Amino acid sequence: MPQFLNKKLILLLAGIIVLVALIGFSLRERETLSWPEQFLKDTTGWFANAFDKPVSAVTGLFENLSDLQNTYDENAKLKARLGEYVQIKTEVQALKKENAELRKILGKEDDLSKYSPIQATVIGRNPDRWNELITINKGEMNGIKANMAVITADGLIGKVKSTTPTTATVLLVSSTDPNNKISASIVQEDAANGIIEGYDDKQGYLLMKRIPFDKEIKIGSIVETSGLGGIFPSRLIVGKVVEVKIDQNGLNQTAYLEPATDFYDIKNVMVVKREVIGEDAKSEAQE
Repeated sequence: MPQFLNKKLILLLAGIIVLVALIGFSLRERETLSWPEQFLKDTTGWFANAFDKPVSAVTGLFENLSDLQNTYDENAKLKARLGEYVQIKTEVQALKKENAELRKILGKEDDLSKYSPIQATVIGRNPDRWNELITINKGEMNGIKANMAVITADGLIGKVKSTTPTTATVLLVSSTDPNNKISASIVQEDAANGIIEGYDDKQGYLLMKRIPFDKEIKIGSIVETSGLGGIFPSRLIVGKVVEVKIDQNGLNQTAYLEPATDFYDIKNVMVVKREVIGEDAKSEAQE
């Protein structure tokens, strides 16, 4: 038994000596490696390369997915900002247009110094009667009454038909209502008076009737309100003459007028309150 233990001890000591010798041998600076070292190094390198490629591929895939997600999020933010920019630009353009309209309207106050202008905004319009009526946001509480003239920056658009305490309905000049009549005058060297009544919706022209047959009407002449009825102020531009026809009875002429205002697009208006009412006011109200 003791001999067997002695043999094991001797073998253990010999193994330790060989291992130390191998370690020392491997730590020396050498130009060449032994074949076991080369085998171990090559095997380790092969396994390292074998695992490095798939790991690098998977890592690169996750990095690409992360970059793609970041790009998507950034693109969504840019689109949202672009939408905000377009909305702001649209609002700015609308405000510029409204500001220009208001400036043009306010610039007419000197011309209407004998009248009290009341600024208002269109708040309603019936699609079925687009060329007939509009609703504005001022009414009786603001001093608005029936038959007052209503204008835009470009000219006359109609008159107040009815009112409530806070709103008013405006009958447009382009309405085909037979009671929609306005005294007008053609501005030229030999002025001619008539009544604006009727609208040619196919051509978009106003009809000025009851013009004496002996009046020579010049194409392009400006037509204004005459103020003869006592309610409408005078010199409110209505449009210009584009065509003249003799009536069937041959006693009068009808002038076709191109309106000064675009009836399709009306947003800001001014109601004109005449301070001095003429004796014939009732007759114009009926007209």
